[in-house]
Amino acid sequence: MKRFELSDLKPGAHVHFIGIGGISMSGLAQILLQKGFKVTGSDKIKTHITDNLEKKGAAVYEGHDAKNIQDADLVVYTAAVHNDNPEIQAARSSNIALIDRAECLGAIMKLYKNAIGISGTHGKTTTTGMMTHALIYAGKDPTVSIGGELDIIDGNIRTGHSDCFITEACEYTNSFLKFFPKIAVITNIEEDHLDFFSGIEQIRESFAAFAKLTEPDGYVVACGDDENVKKALMDSKANIIYYGKNPDSDYFAGNIEIKHGYPEFDVIHKNTVIAHIRLNVPGSHNILNALAVIAVCDLIGIDPETASKGIETYKGTHRRFEKLGTCNGATVIADYAHHPTEIAATLQAAKDFEYNTMWCVFQPHTYTRTKALWNSFLTCFDCADKLIFTHIYAAREKFDGVTKASDLAQQIRQSGKDAVYMEDFSQICSYLKENLKENDLVFIMGAGDVIDIGYNIVK
Repeated sequence: MKRFELSDLKPGAHVHFIGIGGISMSGLAQILLQKGFKVTGSDKIKTHITDNLEKKGAAVYEGHDAKNIQDADLVVYTAAVHNDNPEIQAARSSNIALIDRAECLGAIMKLYKNAIGISGTHGKTTTTGMMTHALIYAGKDPTVSIGGELDIIDGNIRTGHSDCFITEACEYTNSFLKFFPKIAVITNIEEDHLDFFSGIEQIRESFAAFAKLTEPDGYVVACGDDENVKKALMDSKANIIYYGKNPDSDYFAGNIEIKHGYPEFDVIHKNTVIAHIRLNVPGSHNILNALAVIAVCDLIGIDPETASKGIETYKGTHRRFEKLGTCNGATVIADYAHHPTEIAATLQAAKDFEYNTMWCVFQPHTYTRTKALWNSFLTCFDCADKLIFTHIYAAREKFDGVTKASDLAQQIRQSGKDAVYMEDFSQICSYLKENLKENDLVFIMGAGDVIDIGYNIVK
């Protein structure tokens, strides 16, 4: 079946978004407004996000009603919208083209000569952030869709006027298989989203299929240090560029130094040092993210030295090693890490800082992930001195009757670690305010609403 393309629509075509107030949907609406489309949308309530869209020229309806899609040429919906939605039903009965958010994002990618899709189990947002800084620094004026808030673009969306488009490409539910990347980045492949995938073999197959989506003159830029990445690309006919810390890679890091937690290194390509980078985000894992950006920039004609200077302006996205403030003289950091590999990398990066006691307040994300990766969760907090677990953030799931964060805390405590469980956020806030001391370091960690604890204790 032919996939939908926005170029099939006439200039000024009318696109309607069901759930336009969502952070991702509102971003797609902004891009289409900038491209000259007529945009309308609906959501349960109006917010500052929808107010901003209306200022940019969109018409936004509060509530869902069949008449909202009148005269629409295309209707876009989110995964949260179900078949009983009156606007979905009206679109189907009127034979109006109907696509989901991922397919719309894929169709938008077709409008750009250099569409860059950044995938991987970990590092998508950071790599996208670094890429955005590099392209803006180089004067490329990119359009950007990122899964976090980035200060340089004042949010998660940037509508540029060049032929460059950068977006995160998520493997969950195979949504990135609806994309059209000119350059596909694969940062790493690991077990995750096991409520959808059966295991690592199926996950590798999904990334292999993503790599096949690149155009004949396109590229796959992949981490050569990751065995699962290499297995996924083993039979690929795509043009593959590898990066890593291994000298066998096309782009690799040499002369690595970690100074006060921040990596510094040479970028080596074809036995020649082509750039030197001093990162302004901590952690050796970010060396790989920066190498991916250098490789992509080189492919689209950005001088590596210029790209490296752009990367050095990147100081993180919100909730990625983000300093929120202090409490009792302790530094409070918010981090989105919710997979054991991400947690271990973040806490390991913090070991290079000077502090007295490292605390970690962690909120597990989904019952499925917590249960499937239970054994890895038992060891990924080794760098922390004190652990506080709170309730599991269910997200799209319901309690399975078995998996509990309190049991995770108890099992870690049995291994000799200082780990406790507290259900209530206010109890955790009170405990931290009473026990944090000068020069302590405390991570508020997880992808759910645990960040509210951080905001509370730094007030």
